[in-house]
Amino acid sequence: MSENHFDIIVAGAGPAGLTAAIYAARGGVRCAVAGGVAPGGQLLETTEIENFPGFPEPTTGPDLMMRMIKQARRLGAQVLQEQLSACDLSARPFTLTVGAKKLTCDSLIIATGARARWLGLESETKYRNKGVSGCATCDGFFYKGKTIAVVGGGDSAAEDALFLTKFAEKVHLVHRRDQLRAAHRLQEKIRANPKVEIVYDHVPEEFLGGDRLETLRLKNVRTGEKKDLAVSGAFIAIGHDPETAVFGDALKKDAEGYLVTDARCATSVEGVYAAGDVMDPHYRQAIVAAGTGCMAAMEALKYLQEKKG
Repeated sequence: MSENHFDIIVAGAGPAGLTAAIYAARGGVRCAVAGGVAPGGQLLETTEIENFPGFPEPTTGPDLMMRMIKQARRLGAQVLQEQLSACDLSARPFTLTVGAKKLTCDSLIIATGARARWLGLESETKYRNKGVSGCATCDGFFYKGKTIAVVGGGDSAAEDALFLTKFAEKVHLVHRRDQLRAAHRLQEKIRANPKVEIVYDHVPEEFLGGDRLETLRLKNVRTGEKKDLAVSGAFIAIGHDPETAVFGDALKKDAEGYLVTDARCATSVEGVYAAGDVMDPHYRQAIVAAGTGCMAAMEALKYLQEKKG
């Protein structure tokens, strides 16, 4: 059999993809991971993790992912530091272009994740993970008793603002329009919470501070007037985009572009499974991604066994 053929290929090397690779390799099949130039996924940008089971002391995202990569390789998975650029699911075996190589596989696990939408400000990038975050459930704990801001006006922003009131002393919910887009019930909860102040008709113009964020400068979209909010943190909640472009229209997606799967992580194409943020628009947690990676790999192994008869 060709050295470029694998029983299972995993697309993506975050917690979901690497967990899938660990389980696939332990299942005794030939497995490769298309991990991109820097395998590790979004956790490579996370400076501190203290809610991943098995780590009594906080660890960093890069450290956790390097441990997963080493574990996957030790068990026999090939973790390739090359990008998946094309995928043909119309014939079997499936054909993937990874770097300069054409690889084939009998089963594919998609764990390409989702990227947070950012405002695109230079200062936003400067303070990312230094006060600016795209994940309230990941980082909210670090803002106990602080004043923070949430940027956005939809369900995600409203949910994040409410969640953050568990920790923060004050939450400014900044929205560019004169009314929120969140569900009516969420809006009622927001208005009833004394910790939340809605700042309508404003957009962030600049993030300011020293080593960490200290001030969020806002601009009134109607008058152009600027004002500063003293904040220790700012959470950007304007949505996520699942990384599915390389698969085109070959797989069923929901209205937001996330891959549709059944309870066993199976997609609309037989033999193709999905795990992690690419199919999960709700939790966006490393432990949940790892869990679905395990599920996808176990289902893929079962699929291969059934095909062998």
